[in-house]
Amino acid sequence: MNVAAEAIAEQPAHPAGSETVVQAHGLTKRYKNAVALDGTDFRIGQGRIVGLIGPNGAGKTTALKAILGLTDFEGELAVLGMDPRRQRPQLMREVCFIADVATLPRWIRVQEAIDFVAGVHPRFDRAKCERFLARTKLRANQKVREMSKGMIVQLHLAIVMAIDARLLVLDEPTLGLDILYRKQFYQSLLEDYFDENKTILITTHQVEEVEHILTDLLFIRDGKIALSATMDEMGARFAEVLVGAGQVAAARALNPIDERAAVFGKSIFLYDSADPEQLAQLGEVKRPSVSDLFVAIMKGTYA
Repeated sequence: MNVAAEAIAEQPAHPAGSETVVQAHGLTKRYKNAVALDGTDFRIGQGRIVGLIGPNGAGKTTALKAILGLTDFEGELAVLGMDPRRQRPQLMREVCFIADVATLPRWIRVQEAIDFVAGVHPRFDRAKCERFLARTKLRANQKVREMSKGMIVQLHLAIVMAIDARLLVLDEPTLGLDILYRKQFYQSLLEDYFDENKTILITTHQVEEVEHILTDLLFIRDGKIALSATMDEMGARFAEVLVGAGQVAAARALNPIDERAAVFGKSIFLYDSADPEQLAQLGEVKRPSVSDLFVAIMKGTYA
């Protein structure tokens, strides 16, 4: 971990808010030749939309598998007050999951998929599912193998959003979809699914497309949490400054966590918890994007 990431990771986690949905302490997962999760701690509260963001191999998928009861682990992990290893059947009545790889069989028809879920899940609302599908081009007798990837995601989303789950886990849910489908997907989440009693956990590499819906950030690197903050805390803590050539030395003296070149000989410096008045004297100050903050903290990961 680089110096900047170490300093950020040492910051206290954001304060507890509402009911805890996921609580991890010392969460560890070892494979034969690697450590996927390295004693990590994090908390996710009810009614939050949390982005779990990290480079490839950082431990994101392993963390999701642990939360969903799909892998064993060391340490403590409670999801909706349950142990995923021992109480998975009860847990999955309260949790839904969408991955980038659709799990619907290719031979099944739309109506058959709805009938199946209605028969096995006590919290499935058929009418809600059919209302959502009425806004798409999907037909009741259409088979999965006849659908585009975007249409499969629409069917999967309609089924999942019609289940009154308390936790929705999304693992790269829009991977491979065009921008129109991606925007429709996240808009549907906000309009048709999310409320103060539900929690959404998202992993994605398309950070820019989810930034506007997130309430919380979890950056993960080498199996450890490198940043845990609400979006409001992020805006208060971090700042970017566009600095002219004459102010570069003064900008470096304030210990930025990142520096990169900009146009016309200027530089952009990123700061954590710096004095706003001092920053204003250097140049134009703005809130960094999640992607710029992520790149700054994760520098060196791919070296």
